Amino acid sequence: MTEQVDKGRRQLLTAATALTGAVGAAFAAAPFLASWKPSARAKALGAPVEIDISKLETGSMLKVEWRGKPVWVVRRSQEMVGALDAVDPLLADPGSESSEQPDFARNPARALKPEYLVVLGVCTHLGCAPLSRFTPGDAELGADWPGGFYCPCHGSKFDLSGRVFKGVPAPTNLAVPPYAFVDDNHILVGADQSRAA
Repeated sequence: MTEQVDKGRRQLLTAATALTGAVGAAFAAAPFLASWKPSARAKALGAPVEIDISKLETGSMLKVEWRGKPVWVVRRSQEMVGALDAVDPLLADPGSESSEQPDFARNPARALKPEYLVVLGVCTHLGCAPLSRFTPGDAELGADWPGGFYCPCHGSKFDLSGRVFKGVPAPTNLAVPPYAFVDDNHILVGADQSRAA
């Protein structure tokens, strides 16, 4: 009988020791496995950002952050898109040829879908944040202002596609980040077209 009790105790102690060891191993492994997951900082430095554009009204702008920089999504009206070709003679680089841009940005709309402009909201002169001045003939910018972006720091001007005007301090057009449409209501900034569904 004593032999059966000793055998039962050994099995109980063996099971308890194995269970304690397994729990300890899990607790020890958790921080190690968590270290493989990218931190919030690492995600902010390069992870794509999904933007919901379902409530973005025509003629308005949505601002988000990607890689520590502001990204602007402008929903342009048909009139805004139609007026883009008219400003070409005023622009330094109407075809976005001298800028490092995605191939799809080498056209007047500089966009995958003409009604949605996606640009980095950073002036290419010294990194200020241009203001949105979408209304043509803005009182501050003059009757000949076609609408676009104005940098108050040093006076750089950009059209409704972020293309830089001639004779201003900014050397290049506003940058177009890589992006793709996930569906009709979502844009994925930081991913090219092949990564979207």
